[in-house]
Amino acid sequence: MSTQDQDRAIPVGFEDRLAISTPEGVEVELTLAGIGSRFIAGGIDWVIQIFVLVALAVILREVGDIGSAILASAFFAVIFFYDVLFEVLGGGRTPGKRATGLRVVRSGGRPITFVRSALRNILRIIDILPGFYAIGMTVIFITPRNQRVGDLAAGTLVVRDRYGDRERGAAIETFQADPGLAANWDVSAVSGDDVATVRAFLERRLTLDPMARGEIASQLASRLRPLVGGANEAGDERFLEMLVAAKMRRER
Repeated sequence: MSTQDQDRAIPVGFEDRLAISTPEGVEVELTLAGIGSRFIAGGIDWVIQIFVLVALAVILREVGDIGSAILASAFFAVIFFYDVLFEVLGGGRTPGKRATGLRVVRSGGRPITFVRSALRNILRIIDILPGFYAIGMTVIFITPRNQRVGDLAAGTLVVRDRYGDRERGAAIETFQADPGLAANWDVSAVSGDDVATVRAFLERRLTLDPMARGEIASQLASRLRPLVGGANEAGDERFLEMLVAAKMRRER
């Protein structure tokens, strides 16, 4: 997490939220996941992993020593790559996190990358010590942003993707876009903070007054369009959608 992000991230309210103010005045509010919901999500993922490994053991038990070697390799692959692949390809959500409404993000709410996901999951080895995630749970309790050791090292947060009440949950629009023609855009000049700002606007635009929504979209598009090589003349919001999708594609 950069120094800038730390300066702008402030806890608000009783629910362990972070309010991150952007230069354009768009506020990104992240609700941190508690240890209970994280434990449930982890339990669901463990059940899935155990089921896969037991199924493989049944299939490979007739193969003998070769089957045992394959099973050992599969055990490592499932335990390690399960979380990494789902987090990177699934928008920060493993099946367990998706079921409990959680996701892993970088500071400022930006999507997690392969390197950061790999780092946070490698350090799970420390979090589980001396047993039953004792270190991990202790660190989550004492850190202000509910981070375990892997999260601290990777600069990641586990946040709630939806809220308990329907009215507030509807205020957030899930944003997933195909870059399409934007796949060939040069977005290297667009910073991560800019992308976080645009993403925050896109996810909350349905809650904005139509005039304010159009004005913010126009301001963001007019400032960022000159930074994007090959950008077409798409409408402001469509341009912003394609920009975020292109940037996410580039960072994978």
